[in-house]
Amino acid sequence: MNIIKFITAGSVDDGKSTLIGRLLYDTNSILDDQLEAIQKANRKNDDGTVDLAILTDGLKAEREQGITIDVAYKYFQTEKRKFIIADAPGHIQYTRNMVTGASNSDLIIILIDARKGVIEQTKRHSFLAKLLGLKKVLVCINKMDMMDYELAVYENIKNDYLKLAEKLNLSNIDFIPVSALKGDNIVHKSERIPWYTGPSLLSYLEEVNLDTDEINKGWRFPVQWVIRPQSADLHDYRGYAGRVLGEGLKVGEEVLVLPAGTRSTVKAIEFNEEQLQEAKNGASVIIHLNDDVDISRGDFIVSAAHPGATDRFLEANISWFENKELDQNQVYLLQTHSKLVKIKIPEILFKYDVHTQEPIYGEAICLNDIARVQIKAAEDIVYDKQADFPENARAIIIDPRTNITVAAVMIQSA
Repeated sequence: MNIIKFITAGSVDDGKSTLIGRLLYDTNSILDDQLEAIQKANRKNDDGTVDLAILTDGLKAEREQGITIDVAYKYFQTEKRKFIIADAPGHIQYTRNMVTGASNSDLIIILIDARKGVIEQTKRHSFLAKLLGLKKVLVCINKMDMMDYELAVYENIKNDYLKLAEKLNLSNIDFIPVSALKGDNIVHKSERIPWYTGPSLLSYLEEVNLDTDEINKGWRFPVQWVIRPQSADLHDYRGYAGRVLGEGLKVGEEVLVLPAGTRSTVKAIEFNEEQLQEAKNGASVIIHLNDDVDISRGDFIVSAAHPGATDRFLEANISWFENKELDQNQVYLLQTHSKLVKIKIPEILFKYDVHTQEPIYGEAICLNDIARVQIKAAEDIVYDKQADFPENARAIIIDPRTNITVAAVMIQSA
């Protein structure tokens, strides 16, 4: 059973938390104590029903204000798939929270209030989805019940969004008219929207295909641990533990060890003392090679046919998380998977205006800013371009003085 990770985003009070609550409630994915808690809670909708947004408003400050501040994660599954949901804040001052939630998501659900249509925050979240390289965008036009489920309202908003998507060069977009409050088209098809012939939200999530031809060329295996038991019965044992990214690998396949550039072939693949002939995307396994190769934690074993790249100089988009401005003279740490490398950011190329999508030149990088920068590393970094292999184009920047994560990184090129 495969796993799909998605994030919900939209403006304040577009109904993100209510939509997730409805999805969990109508799929019977709520524990008895959670159900009892929301029934006791003193938050009701105008029609007297329980406010399902309580299920994802995890912090006390959020519950008191009726908004979402942190990224709230929820989990559920059906017979077809497992799901990990991230409910991201709608406020612009929490852009970093949305970037955090979206960085590991396959799909983004952008909610649009049917009463308001496409607004500034819709544009901002769509722009972020493009920058983060999300594979699929699903636009849920919510609160259709407040617009009498009119087709014209839905079509006008859909057309407006498609114009925005064309401007952003955003593709792979689908639309569903919903009412999270009433449950229309969330888990079950709504009889109140007869003109809509597509799937409900849940059916869509169960069936959506996230595979694309241009993404995941070959595979990558970042080494998390080198296993050398050094016992009498395992004195020749040398395995490399990690998680497979991309298309998957097979026994006998030719590989390249990066950044050294050494070649070898896969001798064996091991999982829980069981020998496998192949390991697919997402599998955590131990790899054995036919040659005694010098490999350390943080190195990569990659497909020889599609090896990716190594370089000390990178161009990347970064989302700045720290209250302090980016310091171009400071030494930071770049973490890619289990590898830590000292870096500097000698040049800020420009900052993105997330409202107009236009570049801004000559300004400092502050909290919640997104910018294009040049990174200079102390040693070679194994990377892929975000457009080619997003799983190996993501990294974080750490301030070594405080050990605080100060930025998310999306590598674009060398």
